[in-house]
Amino acid sequence: MTTALTLTTGQDAAGALVLTAVGEIDMSNAETFAAALGEAVTDDGRPVLVDLTAVEYLDSAGLATLFQHAGRIEVVTGPLLAPLLTVSGLGDLTTVRGS
Repeated sequence: MTTALTLTTGQDAAGALVLTAVGEIDMSNAETFAAALGEAVTDDGRPVLVDLTAVEYLDSAGLATLFQHAGRIEVVTGPLLAPLLTVSGLGDLTTVRGS
């Protein structure tokens, strides 16, 4: 059974691409998350903003996807995931900021 996850893309006020995730990211849907992130990331040097503020759970499969693209993303997270992203070291590789 696949865990509920909604992914949408859009742009912020500055025109940067934003990938917004809502729900949970785990091994049942990490491939979907990875595919959406892979499509969003471009080679133009502009980072993709990954909005995880509405993500309630992130397991190692989802975290691995973020690490895979760390050089080309910025992450916005809420207080629930912030400790996980800090302890994992993702903040050492890319910008991770609170909402």
